Amino acid sequence: MADITLTSTSRANLLSLNQTTDLANRTQSRLSTGLKVSSAVDDATAYFAAKGLSDRATDFTTRKGDIDQGISSLKTALNATESADKILKQLKGVAISAKTADDTTKADLTKQFGDLLNQLNSLLGDASYQGTNLINGTSQSLTVRFSEVTSAQLTVTSRDLRAGALITAVADGTAEGTAIADTLIGTSGFEGIAASALITTINDVTESIDKAVSTVRAAASNLGSNITLLQTRSDFSTKYVNALTEGSDKLTLADLNEEGANLVALQTRQQLALKALSFAGQSEQSVLSLFN
Repeated sequence: MADITLTSTSRANLLSLNQTTDLANRTQSRLSTGLKVSSAVDDATAYFAAKGLSDRATDFTTRKGDIDQGISSLKTALNATESADKILKQLKGVAISAKTADDTTKADLTKQFGDLLNQLNSLLGDASYQGTNLINGTSQSLTVRFSEVTSAQLTVTSRDLRAGALITAVADGTAEGTAIADTLIGTSGFEGIAASALITTINDVTESIDKAVSTVRAAASNLGSNITLLQTRSDFSTKYVNALTEGSDKLTLADLNEEGANLVALQTRQQLALKALSFAGQSEQSVLSLFN
């Protein structure tokens, strides 16, 4: 079957209509997806540049999640140190009460003292977040990485704030310090201290507790400082991810207002092209009428 031959005018009008239809289809696609670049076919340069920004934003979003988990781990430890501070103050109050107590009361105070020490250790043992405990020994650490590209990170080593560690640290490791530790733990108890040594021993006990409080507060200060640093990093990551996403969107998102106006113009152009084809057909029909 031979090809149908069109006049140059009809062919030009048909070509214009096809081009207009293609543009209209593209505009409708942009309006439906909201993207002016949805694949490398649309614009390879913009597509891969936007993908690089999006991938970077995804990586930082993952790191931000790790940072937020790190903050929660540190807050858990910080809350425990604040509670430990309160228990140590209770211990000091019990020790001071023993200065003027009778033997029966001293025995009760010794039991209170031992119970508080056990509660202190239990509290610290419970201060675990996702398996990490930063205040119940020195065998663990928390490492938070900030970036996939650089080696920037924060490492927080654990501290041992249990009663035994705090007590042995307060008397400079001397034999006297060991005796104080034994008293605190309740081996001899307040009632077992000789009357001549009672005031001096309890003063040593309260001094050791004061030093333990200072140690706990120093640990709390360090935890608080690290929380502030991680929070700063988390805020930066949020803003950075927003900037990366915004940059990616600038390369790929369509201007819906502009595309809407384009679609109206293209629909008008389609109607004009169809009219032009109709006029060209009417011209051929006029020529045909000459033979009738």
